[in-house]
Amino acid sequence: MTLKQQIISEQNKLEAAVTKALAIAKEAGATDAEVAISRQTGLSVSTRMGEVENVEFNHDGALGICVYRGQRKGNASTSDLSESAIRSTVAAALDIALHTAEDEFAGLADKALMEFNPIDLDLCHPVEIEPEYAIDKACEAERLSLEADPRIVNSEGAFTSHYGIKVYGNSHGLVNGYASTRHSTSAVLIAEQDGLMERDYGYSMARDISKLWTPAHIAEEAVKRTVSRLGARKIDTCNVPVIFHHDVASSLMGHLVMGISGGSLYRKSSFLLDQLGEAIFPEWFNVQEVPHLKGGLASSMYDAEGVRTKDLKVIDNGRLNSYLLTSYSARKLGMQTTGHAGGIHNWNVTGKGETLDQLCRQMDKGLLVTELMGQGVNVVTGDYSRGASGFWVENGEIQYPVHEITIAGNLTDMFKNIAAVGSDIDDRSSILIGSTLMESMQVAGS
Repeated sequence: MTLKQQIISEQNKLEAAVTKALAIAKEAGATDAEVAISRQTGLSVSTRMGEVENVEFNHDGALGICVYRGQRKGNASTSDLSESAIRSTVAAALDIALHTAEDEFAGLADKALMEFNPIDLDLCHPVEIEPEYAIDKACEAERLSLEADPRIVNSEGAFTSHYGIKVYGNSHGLVNGYASTRHSTSAVLIAEQDGLMERDYGYSMARDISKLWTPAHIAEEAVKRTVSRLGARKIDTCNVPVIFHHDVASSLMGHLVMGISGGSLYRKSSFLLDQLGEAIFPEWFNVQEVPHLKGGLASSMYDAEGVRTKDLKVIDNGRLNSYLLTSYSARKLGMQTTGHAGGIHNWNVTGKGETLDQLCRQMDKGLLVTELMGQGVNVVTGDYSRGASGFWVENGEIQYPVHEITIAGNLTDMFKNIAAVGSDIDDRSSILIGSTLMESMQVAGS
């Protein structure tokens, strides 16, 4: 039996277990029920200085069941898929539901919103990987990095290959499942110069292993990034334009996700409360969600509640066009779910098309941020303060690396003051955004 056939067989068994659990829940008196199971199988290898540090095989997952007694809800889970274990888990969930308070907003998403006929999104590309192959790939990226520059003095490598199966079902008669794969290779390096050390990395990630970068490409990126940080300086405190390199620009959209998520909104704990339809970005700024992208890193036909996903203009000409809602948060807000139980699905952020070099010339003098540290973001107020490192730019050209600085502002102002988004999009993320130029931020240095 091929690996692909094994995965299909395993998915069929998991779907049968979900169907059985739903039937048992109904027989036991549940008003409604939903069951989800996620199982991941694969290999992870880590190396250091060309020597194997760890080889790990995993095959894990659990079945979680949520039952309703009217508006009372109970949850339980099990990793044992035998019928007796499922019956015990259902009984435990029903018992928990007896002791929870009624919640008028609890319940399954509406049946009319379910995805009963999902199509294949080309997410599963399984391959049989032997540990020797994984070790060779991780070690080769290290070896090439160490050979490339004498200033590289330490290295770590990694290779992973996993497939996952997710199955979801509920008492609307829905049972859906799909398999997906994810492969990655990486190299983390330390460079030394004049007794000072800097650290950076290179990596590749893809659903199809044939689309991974070669170890040579990974080594090239890792070495270039690491040695470019050598000789980093401190800078004086100033207020200047800031470019978020595409490596870190996606974090800005992560803060947007938090700000417009239903949980933050109904708790009134978001800096974007009551901003639906309002201009929160420049007029040219757009964010499009594309959940059905073939092979996408965050593609899905339906969300974690079985609700069908669809293309969505999250930001339309600078205006907030949609919140991100689950069925529960939607009911709390008097709205309809947007199919975001479990997260977002492939965001494309459109910009003006400038290259990073053009953004630097447009900025003229300021800071190019390539790394962010700390968690100094308050989603309630929008206050933003994070440790950073990167490069100082003058006359539109990178001059030298900088470190031990803090950048600060408020997300409300930062979003409105985005001057440009570049064309240097990194496709290794579920948020596709280029380097992003802010008109001005407070930079705290020495």
